[in-house]
Amino acid sequence: MFHATTILGYKADGKAVIGGDGQVSFGDTILKGNATKIRKLGEGGKVLAGFAGSTADAFNLFDMFETILAEKKGDLFKSVIGFSKMWRKDKHLRQLEAMMIVLNEEHIFILTGTGDVVEPQDGKIAAIGSGGNYAISAARALDKHATLSPRELVQESLQIAGELCVYTNTNIKLLEL
Repeated sequence: MFHATTILGYKADGKAVIGGDGQVSFGDTILKGNATKIRKLGEGGKVLAGFAGSTADAFNLFDMFETILAEKKGDLFKSVIGFSKMWRKDKHLRQLEAMMIVLNEEHIFILTGTGDVVEPQDGKIAAIGSGGNYAISAARALDKHATLSPRELVQESLQIAGELCVYTNTNIKLLEL
């Protein structure tokens, strides 16, 4: 588990939302409280992505994924398969301790350096990072028992994670499609 961040992706009602906290930790020290760990990718920003791991790795992996997304003409499913193959086969990239969530209105995936491409069982909620279990628990409960918009659900779930996980703060950033 990465003691780095909390990223939560959610898709419902024809919308996709990703959110992340702003904390950058190094061991038990907070280095920064307002980092941005999510972004829109692809032509027209039609894919949302979030990253847990080192910052330098994030920039490289976002750029690589965006290149593959362009090659696959924005097809998210084909892009995650191509990206996973490239990440798994490269001896330097395999050493990265990193995870990504990528999503659009149709799909949501968790990607890892070991080549994993995981589509969540429910097909709509995914979380990574040290506060990921807190965020996904809150999101599942809110999805089942509340009537919140997708944006509100992600905001509230990350707020809960930030109140519980010492490696997560409540300086939350959100992006949506």
